Amino acid sequence: MTTAQPQELVDTAIDGILRSVPIGALDLETGGYLPEVVLGYETWGTLNADASNAVLIEHALTGSTHVARGASEEAGWWDSLVGPGATIDTNHYFVVAVNMLGGCYGSTGPSSPAPDGKPWGSRFPFVTIRDSVHAEARLADLLGIRRWHAVLGGSMGGARALEWAATYPERTARCAVISCGPASTAEQIAFTQSQLAAIRLDPAFAGGDYYGGPAPEAGLGIARRIAHITYRSEAELEFRFGRNAQDGEQPFGGRTHAARGRYAVESYLDHQAGKLARRFDANSYIVLAEALMSHDVARGRGSVAEALAGTETEFFLAAVDSDRLYFPEQSRQLARALPDPPEVHIIQTPIGHDGFLTDIHQLDAELVRSFFPLSAPVK
Repeated sequence: MTTAQPQELVDTAIDGILRSVPIGALDLETGGYLPEVVLGYETWGTLNADASNAVLIEHALTGSTHVARGASEEAGWWDSLVGPGATIDTNHYFVVAVNMLGGCYGSTGPSSPAPDGKPWGSRFPFVTIRDSVHAEARLADLLGIRRWHAVLGGSMGGARALEWAATYPERTARCAVISCGPASTAEQIAFTQSQLAAIRLDPAFAGGDYYGGPAPEAGLGIARRIAHITYRSEAELEFRFGRNAQDGEQPFGGRTHAARGRYAVESYLDHQAGKLARRFDANSYIVLAEALMSHDVARGRGSVAEALAGTETEFFLAAVDSDRLYFPEQSRQLARALPDPPEVHIIQTPIGHDGFLTDIHQLDAELVRSFFPLSAPVK
C-alpha cells in the first residue's frame, strides 16, 4: 500500500497529469486474485475541506483518463464538459478520472509485470465492471473521498457509473448513465465476440504472450473496424462517404482483387484501425471488452429493480437517438426499473453511438440544473 496520506495525494496533484498509486491486493468477483494493484488516474480542480465536491468520470472501452485539458494542454475526450467555466466547472468541482483495472493507461493490466517480473499476458485474470468499481473505491479512500457528488460516464463508462450506484449507493449521491443499459445484450456480446476473435486469430497474438515480439496490430485493427461501424450510424457513413473512391484510388475496375483501390469509407476504417493499434494494448482490449460483455447490474441481486431498490442516488439518464449499439430503449428500460423513474434525455445527432462524445453539449443545461448547480450558467 502507498504510504502517502489522502491530503498529500490531493495537494500534489496537477490538473490533467497522469498519476499512479498502489491500492493493495484485490480479490476478484470470479475467484481470481491480483497480489498488487496500481491504478492510473488524473484529477482537475481542488477538493474542498469536506470532500463534498468530488466528481468521478468513467471512460469508455478504449478511452483514457485524459478527460480534459490540464497542465499539458493536450486535448481531452470530454473537453466540452469538464474544465474552468465548463458544465462540470473545475473552479468548483474536483474531478477524478480512473483508468479501468486491466487497462493500459497507468492501471495494472496484462502488460504489467506479474510477481515473477514478466508481463501478465495470458495469465491476467478475468475482471468485471464490479471488480473495477471495488478498486476505484480503494482509490477514493486514498483521496479522502467518502461520497461522490456525482459519478458519470458513457458507454462502458456508463456501466461503471451504474455499478457504483448499485454497489456503493451510500457513496454515490448522483449517477449519470449515458448511452448504456442495465446489462450487455446478446447483440452487443455478438459484436464484441467478433472483435476478440479477430485479435486472437492474429498469428502475432501468440496466445496473449506477445510481449517482447511483434504486437497483434492487424487483429486489433480489424477489431477496431468492427467496433467503429457500431459506433457510427449508417446515415452518417452514407453522408460522409457514400460510394466515393478514396482520393487517387480506383475501387472498381482493377484487373485483380489485389490491384483494387479503396472506397473512401474503407480508408476511414483503415485510419481508425491504425490509430488504435498504435496506442492501445490488444490484451487490454480483450480484458476490458470481456468485462463489458459481463456487464449486468442485476447479477447476483435479483432483477434490475431489486438491484437498485431503495437507493437514494439521484439518476440522470441519456441516450443518443441514432445509436445502433445501445438503443435508447435500453436506457428507458433502466429508467423504468429505478425507484423513481427519471426522464431519459435524448441527444439528437445523426452520428450514432459516438454522439455521447461529440454532442454531449446538448445535455449541458440539464446537467447544470440537476447535478452541477455551482457551474457557470449555460448560455
